[in-house]
Amino acid sequence: MRVGFIGLGNLGVHLATSLQRNGFDLTVNDIRKESAADLISKGVKWADSPKALAENVDIVITCLPSPAVVKTVLLSENGVLAGLKKGGVWMEMSTNDRHVIEEIAEKAAALGIDTLESPVTGGVHKAASGKITVLIGGDKAVYDKCQKVIEAVGGKNFYMGPLGNASIIKVITNMLAFIHLVAAGEAMMLAKQGGLDLKTSFEAIKASSGTSFVHETESQLVLSGSYNIGFTMDLALKDIGFATEMGRTFGVPLELAAITEQAFVRGKAQYGGDAWSPKVIKLLEDAVGVELRAPGFPDILTDDEEN
Repeated sequence: MRVGFIGLGNLGVHLATSLQRNGFDLTVNDIRKESAADLISKGVKWADSPKALAENVDIVITCLPSPAVVKTVLLSENGVLAGLKKGGVWMEMSTNDRHVIEEIAEKAAALGIDTLESPVTGGVHKAASGKITVLIGGDKAVYDKCQKVIEAVGGKNFYMGPLGNASIIKVITNMLAFIHLVAAGEAMMLAKQGGLDLKTSFEAIKASSGTSFVHETESQLVLSGSYNIGFTMDLALKDIGFATEMGRTFGVPLELAAITEQAFVRGKAQYGGDAWSPKVIKLLEDAVGVELRAPGFPDILTDDEEN
């Protein structure tokens, strides 16, 4: 099965590398060709445009930063749908607006092209190790057809039902992660100001009922002084914005999500949209005048990439 991958950013480059590592006939494209240099050196093919890529593959995977970019890459004159043949599959791995996916899927269906939404969750470090979780929405027969590709990209995968469902659960998982991040920062600052050893406090929380995946990963990044989770303030605001919009659409009050969204708005104002999302905790560090640091914590993103 010939696979095309478009979008070699902090996350996408690792997903594409997993496909290459698992032996797929892979062609890639990105707005920056230098992003593909390592993959090309390993024998992966390069296409000069989304259309050129789509003309020579069976499945096109996209991992792109915003709904607007997705629409451009899929629908433009030189886009994916202009090149992908009838019977092909578009697989969207970004966290995207479900309405945009449904709109493009309708246009794709008119051309005989199937769509799967397959956003990933678990963080860039999980993508680097090939253990990221994939959430799938779409026709079950198309999922079955693409399952080997999905399994090559990640560890666990969950079929969530019809198109649109994966977008909802993905937004929910990201919403929880952002809430947990802010909460973990407050917890660690309480420990610090209470005179506790931060390394021991981290381990105690990790072994307690108060732990979370975010505490076990991003808390230690902050304690190492890194903040580098490979995910920016702008991306966090995009995703939590999807959550608060869903809350309004479905009539669900999302009070914690709304408070957390404002924390990220302040974080972007203070540190910039390109700052790593765990820097939302630095707002608390700056307010208190104390850094949360402890010796012996690795930069987990770098370590996983090396492994």
